Amino acid sequence: MKLVPLGDKVVLKQLEAEETTKSGIVLPGQAQEKPQQAEVIAVGPGGIVDGKEVQMQVKVGDKVIYSKYAGTDVKLGEENFIIVKQNDIVAIVED
Repeated sequence: MKLVPLGDKVVLKQLEAEETTKSGIVLPGQAQEKPQQAEVIAVGPGGIVDGKEVQMQVKVGDKVIYSKYAGTDVKLGEENFIIVKQNDIVAIVED
């Protein structure tokens, strides 16, 4: 199966949470903060959304930072994804 977003929606796969702190302390699952970084898996076509022209600025493979409480969590098979509006993405991470 494959997720195909509509309009200005973007499918993200969340990057793994840090399991240890920088000082080497191992964090239990509940103490790990949900990361706000993700990889773009699929991008909608953009177009006219709510009466405004939307140009998609992210592409598949981009690493992005998104708003903390944004999106809809979706489980497809064994994998978890987040579907967000493009304006919930606040930055693209460049190496």
